[in-house]
Amino acid sequence: MQANTALQAEAHAGAAQHVNIAAYKFVTFDDTEAMRPQYQDICNRLGLKGTILLTPEGINMFLSGPRGNIDEFLAWVRGDARFADLEVKESLSSEQSHKRMLVKIKKEIITMRMPLIKPEEGRAPNVAAHTLKRWLDNGVDDEGRPVVMVDTRNDFEVDVGTFDNTVDYRIKKFTEFPEVIAAHKDDFEGKTVVTFCTGGIRCEKAAIHMQNIGYDHVYQLEGGILKYFEEVGGDHYTGDCFVFDYRTALNPKLEPTETVQCFNCRAVVTPRQQLAPEYVYGVSCPHCHDQRAA
Repeated sequence: MQANTALQAEAHAGAAQHVNIAAYKFVTFDDTEAMRPQYQDICNRLGLKGTILLTPEGINMFLSGPRGNIDEFLAWVRGDARFADLEVKESLSSEQSHKRMLVKIKKEIITMRMPLIKPEEGRAPNVAAHTLKRWLDNGVDDEGRPVVMVDTRNDFEVDVGTFDNTVDYRIKKFTEFPEVIAAHKDDFEGKTVVTFCTGGIRCEKAAIHMQNIGYDHVYQLEGGILKYFEEVGGDHYTGDCFVFDYRTALNPKLEPTETVQCFNCRAVVTPRQQLAPEYVYGVSCPHCHDQRAA
């Protein structure tokens, strides 16, 4: 499959009016309190919507807005030397992917509760999308070791879509990952492990933890599923990718799908499940209908 070059020619030259970006960087960020109002002000001025997390270990952002406004915002962010090399993943949509603008201060970019893991001080090896596709095409890495994919996302995200034959431990939250991956270390003897997540944050921390506990051949998928979709498409992937905004899920062309989240219980509801009588928009779905009835 061809890569999603130039985001499908900027979504057929104008059909999509908004650019959705996801970006993060692990770097010492000790003036989050001072910077929060500046981030809030420029996003409000440019009419951007989404969420920005400012943390002592770095920044994480999901934003949506017109192309020119997004570009102006990124130029402003990269004017800070700490974020001059900030890398961004993009998708397009006819509406903004978020409904409001929030700038939050958090303790971690993604909660893992492993303070000794500091990606700023040294990342785990990463594998680019095209290289991973070649490995999966062949079933082995460049040194002949079998390749195993490990999903670091929560179970409901995995259910929307994941790589073929992936290892999925059905975790409910990322803080469960360190213990479960340590308990299964022997399962990966002699194999190359590639961790992945939506955009790269969780698998970056996961791969470092796995190195720390003795995994010999572990990589993170650079840029996560979204970058894989952007550069490779959907080869070796079944389903869609859950995203934390109103679109709910994106297909390998980075287009919104018909999958939704239940307003009541926040469970993922597939198009087929939306045909069930238990699905009432804004009220219930097959996952929570019985509880509401009770």
